[in-house]
Amino acid sequence: MSDTPTLALPAGVTVKGALQPGFEQILTTEALAFVADLHRRFNETRKRLLALRAERQKRFDAGETPDFLAETKHIREGDWSVAPIPADLLDRRVEITGPVDRKMIVNALNSGAKVFMADFEDASSPVWANMIEGQINLRDRWANKIDFTDPTNGKDYKLKDKPAVLIIRPRGWHLPERHIEIDGEEASGSLVDFGFYMFHNAKAALSQGSGPYFYLPKLESHLEARLWNDVFVAAQSALGLKNGTIKATVLIETLPAAFEMDEILYELREHMAGLNCGRWDYIFSFIKKLARNKAYVLPDRSQVVMSKAFLRAYSLLLIKTCHKRGAFAMGGMAAQIPVKNNPEANAAAFAKVKADKEREAGDGHDGTWVAHPDLVPVAMEVFDRLMPQANQLGKKRDDVSIGAKDLLEVHQGTRTEEGFRENIRVGVQYIEAWLRGRGAVPIYNMMEDAATAEISRAQIWQFVQYGVALEGGIKADAALFKRCLPEEMERVKGELGAENYAKGRFPEAIALFETLSLAPNFEDFLTVPAYAKLN
Repeated sequence: MSDTPTLALPAGVTVKGALQPGFEQILTTEALAFVADLHRRFNETRKRLLALRAERQKRFDAGETPDFLAETKHIREGDWSVAPIPADLLDRRVEITGPVDRKMIVNALNSGAKVFMADFEDASSPVWANMIEGQINLRDRWANKIDFTDPTNGKDYKLKDKPAVLIIRPRGWHLPERHIEIDGEEASGSLVDFGFYMFHNAKAALSQGSGPYFYLPKLESHLEARLWNDVFVAAQSALGLKNGTIKATVLIETLPAAFEMDEILYELREHMAGLNCGRWDYIFSFIKKLARNKAYVLPDRSQVVMSKAFLRAYSLLLIKTCHKRGAFAMGGMAAQIPVKNNPEANAAAFAKVKADKEREAGDGHDGTWVAHPDLVPVAMEVFDRLMPQANQLGKKRDDVSIGAKDLLEVHQGTRTEEGFRENIRVGVQYIEAWLRGRGAVPIYNMMEDAATAEISRAQIWQFVQYGVALEGGIKADAALFKRCLPEEMERVKGELGAENYAKGRFPEAIALFETLSLAPNFEDFLTVPAYAKLN
């Protein structure tokens, strides 16, 4: 007799993903009907908004640059604030992020951070099993069944008292979930991730003194925020929950969104908890949106730092905008991970994190992100010292005045062959791991997610597009890329070992990275063509 579960599907719903034992806990008739209802009500609007992104991109490609919207000036100048924020979200000084595998969830909830963002998006590879097992793990967290023993080493993982507050990041509006079809159409990854978590956990979270909390990624306009708000209202109504029960933090990680922060807060004001500086994706978006404009070619990725130019401007504007409206202003990610067997390099990495967090706390951020449990104490010490109170909502930053010119200021710096080559190594290694089902990948002592690979290939595309002169006079063109690519892959093979390299999916990753880097037209997201290659 087979252990494979069978599903009772609601009308019009097809599940194409392979079913493993336990998947039926998530893929219940009622949960699938809930997701299907959201799809039928909101998917056309989602597709229309994605078409608007493409239209706007054509205008950027023709030379237009982003600006504040004339038609929403009354919102920016209006006197309004967001609804009250729940007690367990009032102190968010350190948040840890990571994928939704069971070990990560227990370790992150136990890490001492105030919040854990469980990520179905950039820190997860959207393999079908990853997505559904992630939902099972989060359901088990609220059912107090998350404890487990690792079969490989016999180690026990148990949830401690007072775990971190849980916030879920669903996939962005642009990502599909091809394993579920509704009325013959691929489901939205956003609505699938949100819908299953909401249906199975909202009431359990509320009964335990928390609530259904979400991080919303990749928004490009207040209209996309309005769509999320409409989804929230419908979901709360269907589950018999009071309007405003859901609380969302929006990642400002696209260039257009930085010009609509007030409007995004306004659209979600009944459900708003704050905004976050999603710095890596923001750099990628800056390159992508202005990719056809030679005036906006950036220096090497390592020189595009938060303390200068457009990144400095956007983080200060985010703090001022949030605090004016009673919302939290969350700082960005520290991606460093401990450097084992090299105390000096480890001390240097931790010092870098400390300085970054001191900048954030000093500027007025209400909290920050780390990618590794060992960085929680580093960030916590800084925020405890510089922010003894629960948050800094009282720090209004009326001294800050940021205009469109500030948000478009390019970093000064050099463009080097070493930076070009590092982009190749990092980009290919990340894609290779992603194709194997891993979305959070340690590369050169940093915990990388999809955003780093996006910056890497975007920079190469832009350098090659314009034949940028690198330090020493060498020209960045397709010939240089084709010379560097095999050389850098030999270096990676040496770093990983020939056997590990051979076991990976490097040929596919190399081919995809080359195609994206040399394509005549810039591909919006590498995760979309890569999704077609996932098992």
